[in-house]
Amino acid sequence: MKMARSKYVLAFVFFVTFGMIVGSLFQLAFIWQLEESSGTSHWENDKETILVHHGSVRPEILSWSPRIILFHNFLSMQECDYLKAIGRPRLAVSMVIDDETGKGIKSKVRTSSGMFLTSEEQNLPIIQAIENRIAVFSQIPAENGEQMQVLRYKQSQFYSVHSDYFTNITHIKKGGQRVATMLMYLNDDVEGGETYFPMAAAGECSCGGTMVRGLCVKPSQGDALLFWSLGLNGRLDPHSLHAGCPVLSGEKWSATKWMRESTLR
Repeated sequence: MKMARSKYVLAFVFFVTFGMIVGSLFQLAFIWQLEESSGTSHWENDKETILVHHGSVRPEILSWSPRIILFHNFLSMQECDYLKAIGRPRLAVSMVIDDETGKGIKSKVRTSSGMFLTSEEQNLPIIQAIENRIAVFSQIPAENGEQMQVLRYKQSQFYSVHSDYFTNITHIKKGGQRVATMLMYLNDDVEGGETYFPMAAAGECSCGGTMVRGLCVKPSQGDALLFWSLGLNGRLDPHSLHAGCPVLSGEKWSATKWMRESTLR
């Protein structure tokens, strides 16, 4: 009699335990579905992460010398379209910095069009979210950043091999030297237009349809390329030389954020 009763008790305990486990699994699946469908997660209300959507950004180390990291899914499609919409009406011929005067001049080495966001545009919530995301992943304070620039390269346009660090002392009086660059790709319906680092790798890659030695990064919408102009010793890194390869077809859109040693604000 006691053995029979024990069997019933064990069966009942097993049934209840099994039901609780199954119920918990269904609950977890339901919560996961809600987060997936709404695009939210438990990070969304955490001010420290400031819309960085850690769950989707995936870093990939491309080179240690120079230091280059590719962040996949850094921007959303909506953010990419937003930046293009802001930039399109005010595009003008891109300039380069003249070594002697320190002023911006037109040059055959850079044939794109571009514009800089205004202070008012920098304070827009969606731009602030991107700015804070750059600060989180670069570990450089947002106040050390220059105004964000939006660029468009049409067919056959390019930017020859150059460095982002300054060689004119005028430009480092306020904010110091450029430490790093965050280059964000706003579209990927383009042929060519790779970002080329001639001193980053020993292999071969395609730069605007031409095979070259080095590292070539193909534009992919939402990805961001972080590379440093200064080495770990704080000195200028000549290996950080890079170029914007010629566009073969379509248009290449990007946004650039240069970051300095100290605050610019």
